[in-house]
Amino acid sequence: MPRSACQRREPPSAFPARLLLAVGTLLGLYFPLGKLARLGGVPPLLWAALISLGASAVLGAWLLLRRRALVWDAQHLRYFVVTALVSYAVPNVLVLSVITHLGSGATAMLFTLSPLLTALLSALAGLRAPARLEYAGIAIGFAGALLVALARGEAGRPADWLWVGLGLLVPVLLAIGNVYRSLDWPPRADPTWLAVGSHGVAAALLLAAGAVTGAFSGLPALAALPGISALQVAAAVAMFPLFFRLQHAGGPVLLSQIGTVSAGVGVLIGAGLMGERYPAQVWWGTGLIAVGIGLTVQARRRGD
Repeated sequence: MPRSACQRREPPSAFPARLLLAVGTLLGLYFPLGKLARLGGVPPLLWAALISLGASAVLGAWLLLRRRALVWDAQHLRYFVVTALVSYAVPNVLVLSVITHLGSGATAMLFTLSPLLTALLSALAGLRAPARLEYAGIAIGFAGALLVALARGEAGRPADWLWVGLGLLVPVLLAIGNVYRSLDWPPRADPTWLAVGSHGVAAALLLAAGAVTGAFSGLPALAALPGISALQVAAAVAMFPLFFRLQHAGGPVLLSQIGTVSAGVGVLIGAGLMGERYPAQVWWGTGLIAVGIGLTVQARRRGD
């Protein structure tokens, strides 16, 4: 059956380009909310655990109330564990470890490498290769995100090569996770159940890490921010099922660009709602991000 015919029958929420914009926008909320949590004294590891635990608990309860069948076969369990380790728990721990050595700007730059590495790994794995227009969108979005990252933090500070090497593992792991989730997608999988299982395992791993590192000492600070915490969990609950739908409908390369979209959204929220002021370089970068995403969306609409 022609691909265009399949796309015409898809509901709007399943259309990959729209899913990209929706997931990227929801992810963009993480930056201002995470900043408010840090200003409130919440340890980043505890905040990451809240996101995974809150999303898996709320979505899991929703599945149970709807009496949805929950599959516990070996493939689903493998998918939960590998996704939790490669895509969530280990990258979070690495980011929290290197950010004090590399600075926030340099750490943000690491995420701009994920779409390029995902495209390379997808081609090596025999998955759908991006069209030329989509490659152009990735490259322009990468340049824009790089401009934003370079202007926001301490990207020029010297750092030990050990921490640089550990930092570079972050986009590598994210790219591997993006490709893995497509290659090992369970047959007839429910995207919401995949979100529940993956983030449930990630929450357990992050809570264990928090117990070891003493992050639980920040529980009083977390309890003092009920509104921000609830908003963060609500954003996660809305995002993660769409995230897995995007994985299935759009593939790993398109999904990898949510970080690029979220970078632009984070800038707009910071300037519009939090009173942040940025140099011209950030706005040039945000413009390039918009052009890059526009090219990606156009490529998908054309069915390239």
